[in-house]
Amino acid sequence: MGSVVVGENGGTASKDLDAGSLFVLKSRGSWLHCGYHLTMAIVSPVLLSLPFAFTLLGWSGGVLCLTAAGLLTFYSYNLLSILLDHFALLGRRHLRFRDMAHDILGPGWGRYLVGPLQLGICYFAVIACTLLGGQSLKYIYLLSRPNGSMQLYEFIAMFGGFTLIMAQMPSFHSLRHINLVSLILCLAYCATTTAGAVHIGHSKKAGRRDYTVRGEGINRVFGVFNAISIISTSYGNGIIPEIQATIAPPTTGKMLKGLLVCYSVVVSTFFSVGISGYWAFGNEAEPSVLSNFITVDGLPLLPKCFLLITYVFTLVQISAVTLVYLQPTNVVIDRRFADPKKSEFSMRNMVPRLVFRSLSVVFATAVAAMLPFFGDMMALAGALGIIPLDFILPMVLYNVAFKPSKKSFIFWGNTAIAAVSAVLVAVGAVASVRQIILDAKTYKLFANM
Repeated sequence: MGSVVVGENGGTASKDLDAGSLFVLKSRGSWLHCGYHLTMAIVSPVLLSLPFAFTLLGWSGGVLCLTAAGLLTFYSYNLLSILLDHFALLGRRHLRFRDMAHDILGPGWGRYLVGPLQLGICYFAVIACTLLGGQSLKYIYLLSRPNGSMQLYEFIAMFGGFTLIMAQMPSFHSLRHINLVSLILCLAYCATTTAGAVHIGHSKKAGRRDYTVRGEGINRVFGVFNAISIISTSYGNGIIPEIQATIAPPTTGKMLKGLLVCYSVVVSTFFSVGISGYWAFGNEAEPSVLSNFITVDGLPLLPKCFLLITYVFTLVQISAVTLVYLQPTNVVIDRRFADPKKSEFSMRNMVPRLVFRSLSVVFATAVAAMLPFFGDMMALAGALGIIPLDFILPMVLYNVAFKPSKKSFIFWGNTAIAAVSAVLVAVGAVASVRQIILDAKTYKLFANM
C-alpha cells in the first residue's frame, strides 16, 4: 500500500512506499495547486458535449440534471476528502484510491475492483482526450484548407506525438504551472464558445431552432439515460485521492479550498456552454458543439480568426487534461518498473520510465485513431466507470468507515444516493450499449469524422 506516516511537524516519512507513490505522487503542493489539478480533472473539453446532452433531456431536464450532478459530485468529493484527512490524522495517509478501498473495504476491493476500475477509466479519458486533440487540430487545418485531404487519424497521431513528449514530466506536482495556464485557457475557450453560440443564435445564419426532445417512445427513455451518463462523465474525476496526495501535509481542510476553486470554474463554464449551445442550435446540437460552428459545406459561421483562437485554446487545454489522467498509469508504471531505492533521475529509473510511458501513449493514440466515436464511448464510460467511482463508492466508503447511526440523515442520504446511482449504472450501461449497436453501421476503423 502507498501509505505514509504523518509526523508531528507536518512532514511525512515514507513507510514501504513503492516507486509509483514516491516519484509520481510527491506531496509538495498547496491547496491552490490542488485547485488547479482538480479543475483540469473536471473542466475539460468534454463539457462541449453538454448541449448535445440537453437535446436528450430538454430545457428543464437538462438544467435539473446539470445542477443535481454538480451538487452531488461536490458533496461526494468532499466526503472523500474528509475520509482522507481522517486516516491521515490516524497516521495512515492514503495516496491512491485503491489504498483507501484496501483499508476500508478490504484488500480484494482495492486490488480487484477499485484499482482496475479507476485505472481503466483514467486511461479511457486519455484516449478520449487524444481523440479530441486530434479533432481540434483537424478543425484548425480545415479553417485554412476547407478541402484539405488530411485524415483525422493523422491529426490524432500528431497530438499523440506531443503527448508522448509531455508525458515524461516526472510527477503530478510538476504539472501545477501547466494546469494554472490551462485553467485560464479553459475559461477563455468556454467564453469564446458561449459568445460564438450567442452570436450565431442572433444572426441570420441561425436555422429554425427546435427544442423538442430527441427520440420517441423507448428511444427517448434510453436517450435520457444516455444524457445522464454524458453529464456524469463531464463532472467525473476519479482521482481525488491522487490529487489530495500532491498536497504537502498537514492536509486538513485544504482539499475543500481546492474544491471551491474548482467548482467556481465548473459553474461558470458548464452552465454557460450547455445553455448557450442548446439555445443556439436546439436539438441539432452536435456531440461537440464546436462542430455546429461549421456548416455542412465546411463554411464557418463565425470569423476564422475567432474560431482559430477557440480551437487553439481548446487544443492546449486538452493537452493538460491528458497529462492529468495519465498520472494513475504513470504510478502503475513506476511502481512496477522503477526502483524506489535509487534516484528518480538515475539511469536505472529514467530508461524504464521513458520506454513504458511512451508505450502507454502510443497505445492510447492508436486506439483513438482506430475508434473515433467519442459520444457513444463517453456515455458508456460514464455509466460503467464514473458513476460507480464518483457517486457510489464515496458514499459506501464513508458509511463503512465512520459508521453513522442508521437513524441519521447522512446514513440514509448516502445510502439513497448509492442505490439510485446503482440503478443509473445498470440502465445507463444498457442504454449506452444499445446506442452503440444502433450506430454500429457507421463505425469504421480510422474513420475520418
